[in-house]
Amino acid sequence: EVQLVESGGVLVQPGGSLRLSCVASGFRVTATYASCMGWFRQSPGKERETVAIIRSGGRTKYADFVNGRFTISKDNVRNTLTLQMDSLKPEDSGMYYCAIDLRPEEFRCSSGLATTPFSNWGRGTQVTVSS
Repeated sequence: EVQLVESGGVLVQPGGSLRLSCVASGFRVTATYASCMGWFRQSPGKERETVAIIRSGGRTKYADFVNGRFTISKDNVRNTLTLQMDSLKPEDSGMYYCAIDLRPEEFRCSSGLATTPFSNWGRGTQVTVSS
């Protein structure tokens, strides 16, 4: 069974850093099966939005609001998708989720930063940026 479990979200001051983790079970994050994975976030009253995606070969794509502050990566040893977040702002607060695109391989990560192709969502981890 494919499962994703997020962790690492806490209360942090503006300008601070966090490292979010998404532990995968039922597959290896570096396998062809996981050729497209991503991090997403949702704030109260807002729609879920894509933060970053990572494709086969380590190619990445970030939302404009990231502006060089976040880094998405895979940890093969821990079988984990990670999101390093620096220079955090209050508007970065929200529930952060990871997910995987399981469409046929030729279509994975082909929809830009759309959230709809992704599935197997975890329960999320809460990030709060506040002084």
